[in-house]
Amino acid sequence: MSAAPSLVHALDFSVVKAVIEAHGHYLGGRRGGKRANLTYADLSNMVLDDLDLSDADLTGARLAGVSLHGAKLKRTIMFGCDLRAADLRATDLTQADLRGACLRGANLAGANMAGCDLREGRIALQGSGQEFRILKHERKAGELNYAVLRGANLTGAQMTGTHALSADFTDANLTSVCLNGAKLVNAVLDGADLSGAEVFHADLSGASMKNAVIVGVNLDDASLDRVDLSEVLRAPPPIVYVDDRPLGDVLTEHERYCASEGQVGRVIKVSRIDFRPLKQLRRRMLTGMSAPRSVFFGLDMEGAELQGCDLSEADLRGANLKGADLRGARLIGAKLNKADLREAKLGPLMIAEGRYIRTDLTRAVLRGADLRDCHARRARFLEADLKGARIEGADLLEAELET
Repeated sequence: MSAAPSLVHALDFSVVKAVIEAHGHYLGGRRGGKRANLTYADLSNMVLDDLDLSDADLTGARLAGVSLHGAKLKRTIMFGCDLRAADLRATDLTQADLRGACLRGANLAGANMAGCDLREGRIALQGSGQEFRILKHERKAGELNYAVLRGANLTGAQMTGTHALSADFTDANLTSVCLNGAKLVNAVLDGADLSGAEVFHADLSGASMKNAVIVGVNLDDASLDRVDLSEVLRAPPPIVYVDDRPLGDVLTEHERYCASEGQVGRVIKVSRIDFRPLKQLRRRMLTGMSAPRSVFFGLDMEGAELQGCDLSEADLRGANLKGADLRGARLIGAKLNKADLREAKLGPLMIAEGRYIRTDLTRAVLRGADLRDCHARRARFLEADLKGARIEGADLLEAELET
């Protein structure tokens, strides 16, 4: 950020520390509390990890190269801040005012940016006379060029006119985000959830949108030159048929087969079927179902019985599989990004005395999945992507994990 020395001023770290301490008292309603005012302060390259600066005023501050990893910045005013190359991983920026901020090259992986304002903005300051001058960035204000936003939560964010050239939004939550007029040339949006996003006159030229979710998105007025839209997930059909029979009826027949131990009904064997029209599969008895490459995106499948199922390469992103029984299931290459697998059973399935089938998650994608307290003894995780997954309390005894 370029400005006169009288505007952006350097602060000793001891002063910043005192301001932050007083802010902590302010947030806790304790004596001596005072809301942090760090407007136009030069905090470049400081380490401020895990601090709580919620509701603070950082208008026009220079934060280039700052480390705020895991910090709380809820509703923080960061209007016109210079955040180039800042470490903002896992920060909470809920409803933060980032208008006019420069985030070029910043790392926002896993950040919560729900409802934040990333529109362009400029700060006008009165000079020595009656004239006003603009506080300018060295780079374009309101830009996210080359920023890393992998897995970030941008739900409902205001990004009208934002410049995010070559930015990485892989697996980001962009539901209901406003991207009208935004420049996303060569951006990576692979696996991003853009449900309900507004993209009127957005420039997505050269962007990669493989496996992106575009339910309720009108791309007609966006620039899509050279965009990779392979395997995007669009809105589900109102009803799905299997051999001229409604999918719901086919599942009911499968449950009858399971309940009667094969006396009545029949096993469901399908491929590339979209299960989303069923709304939920909570506690359904689907043991032995074969549904490779099928879509279960975002479905509530809590407590479902899925022992021995073939769900290879299935789309289970964001699915609620809490407490589900997946013993012996084939989940080879399955997409389980951000799936809830808390307390799920992923251990071996006994098929006869001394004979077991292991749950196979070879090459499965579990980025950001919640595996806390799951039972995954002897499960296979060969070449699985567990980046950002939570595994606290998980039983992984004798599991095949690559380190």
